[in-house]
Amino acid sequence: MAIHWLQALEVGKYLVSQRLKGNKQFPLVLMLEPLFRCNLACTGCGKIQHPAEVLRQNLSPEDCFRAAEECGAPVVSIPGGEPLLHPQIQEIVEGLVARKKFVYLCTNGLLLEKSLDKFKPSPYFSFSVHLDGLREQHDKCVDRDGVFDKAISAIRAAKARGFRVTTNTTVFDGTPAAEVQEFFDYLGQLGVDGMMVSPGYSYEWAPDQDNFLAQEKTKALFREILAPYKAGQKKSWVFNHSPLFLDFLMGEKDYECTPWGSPSYSVFGWQKPCYLVNEGHYKTFQELLEKTEWEKYGKKSGNPKCQDCMVHCGYEPTAALDSMEPANVGRSLASLFN
Repeated sequence: MAIHWLQALEVGKYLVSQRLKGNKQFPLVLMLEPLFRCNLACTGCGKIQHPAEVLRQNLSPEDCFRAAEECGAPVVSIPGGEPLLHPQIQEIVEGLVARKKFVYLCTNGLLLEKSLDKFKPSPYFSFSVHLDGLREQHDKCVDRDGVFDKAISAIRAAKARGFRVTTNTTVFDGTPAAEVQEFFDYLGQLGVDGMMVSPGYSYEWAPDQDNFLAQEKTKALFREILAPYKAGQKKSWVFNHSPLFLDFLMGEKDYECTPWGSPSYSVFGWQKPCYLVNEGHYKTFQELLEKTEWEKYGKKSGNPKCQDCMVHCGYEPTAALDSMEPANVGRSLASLFN
């Protein structure tokens, strides 16, 4: 099973309740960034480009709980930086789980194995380990040898302790489809609980701006990557996505971005308009919803920053909403039990 049945049930109930209330803009996943510090300098990420005084800052557990309650999203993703560097990360996770939030702690895996004693297995909690390919490809992406092996060792240790472990992968321009397929085969043999995959988007702070994917190249590449999965030949590939999001990556669905579906909160406040486009911050989530000119973002807006983006934080919420349509409910339910 990819998404835990309890998460699927609670998120489904949440989506239905939002529809019944007539809400048009509401969050699905809170991207909670408790710090920007990291022990890696990945070429596709710009978080550690912040000045030293920002990198020294942390959100307190109370800040995190307040953001989760203010936002109300049923799922909380904790990226960074590297969250395991936060001195109170155990308290943050425990508090969010106690509030019945489905928590994904995103980590590069370097500190994971020695941090396992801080956490308890729960259907509300998963580790999400960043892996951008097999050993050579991943270590190149994170610009350090040995990181892949350390992450794999940590995944095995976490699984042996009863934790849910998913992976998070960015596919960059020039990556051969066969190489990604081999990587997915490896993760299937490893027994991860779900794979998240997203095309590289030209994140403006990232040091490497030359290897992100344009939209048409994204669709062509993912059609090739996912062809055996669509044909039912890769039963070991378990995705932590709606199947409709995978259809979108292959160009079989034409979605508009719902940037309010994955709001981002950090030491700066609520980021406008989304996790990947930084145009300022608001103090409260309500201000983000009410003051952001949402019509200026997404493909239809003509905003050049949005034209090639197909990243899951913008389009997975759209796919989740589409999965509630009568024609798609059966397929969405079936995907939970692949």
